[in-house]
Amino acid sequence: MDALHTADGTRAGFVALIGAPNAGKSTLINQLVGTKVSIVTHKVQTTRAIVRGIAMHGASQIIFVDTPGIFKPKRRLDRAMVDTAWGGARDADVTALLIDARKGLTEEVEGILGRLANMPGKKVLILNKTDVANREKLLKVATTANETVTFERTFMVSALTGDGVSDILTYFAGEVRPGPWLYPEDQVSDAPMRMLAAEITREKLFERLHEEIPYVSTVETELWEERKDGSVRIEQTIYVERDSQKAIVLGKKGQTIKIISQAARTELTEIVERPVHLFLFVKVRENWADDPERYREMGLEFPR
Repeated sequence: MDALHTADGTRAGFVALIGAPNAGKSTLINQLVGTKVSIVTHKVQTTRAIVRGIAMHGASQIIFVDTPGIFKPKRRLDRAMVDTAWGGARDADVTALLIDARKGLTEEVEGILGRLANMPGKKVLILNKTDVANREKLLKVATTANETVTFERTFMVSALTGDGVSDILTYFAGEVRPGPWLYPEDQVSDAPMRMLAAEITREKLFERLHEEIPYVSTVETELWEERKDGSVRIEQTIYVERDSQKAIVLGKKGQTIKIISQAARTELTEIVERPVHLFLFVKVRENWADDPERYREMGLEFPR
């Protein structure tokens, strides 16, 4: 990409956020960037594609790579998500490990620490949810983690309240490399609006259906049409693997899909700052999780 800013003193670079599922990576990225760029939900493993949030801090442009949570993969989709997470960490200027301070050093976190210890490059530790964690436990987690991995810095934050986030921004702003900015100053994410819209609908789907439709659903934005009256018409298809799942998504007399659509439309209207006409369709696509094309659309490598 061509340089977009060449004045002296500018910096730009990539920071990868890694961690176990539900550590709070998406919430933290939204705080750092100051707007919603990544799906945030209480369900684990909801960040599939890498979503880059772009923050401006002084003369520095910091591009955050929000990787999928690292967990023990069971299916092909799981393996793709974990491979993508580690790939994002290898390619970044700084890798930040986010740990849920309340949960502490779980088996998953210990596994990540072990692998991170052998990776080159700058690494920092971020303990999240410090507003609800015991201080003694915080210090113990920080000490143990630093004994395993050589972290440049340790930060304690609350991604939910924003406490401590400005310190992280200031640090990253000084760590990214001198050079021209890589994106326009007012751009907050390089994820196309179609993908962001699909992520928002998928988030509402998770919130509404909980365990009924776990991870066998995907959402694709088929149409994004700018209309003459200034509004946007969006058509999306929710793909599931079985007819029984389609019935659950639609709900009795179409009530469930209507609620999901209303929630997604409300949020999309706020983000694009104009009226949104959202139309959702539900289709059965058996074994979509084994289709290489779906992975490419989500920004994931297809694991053979």
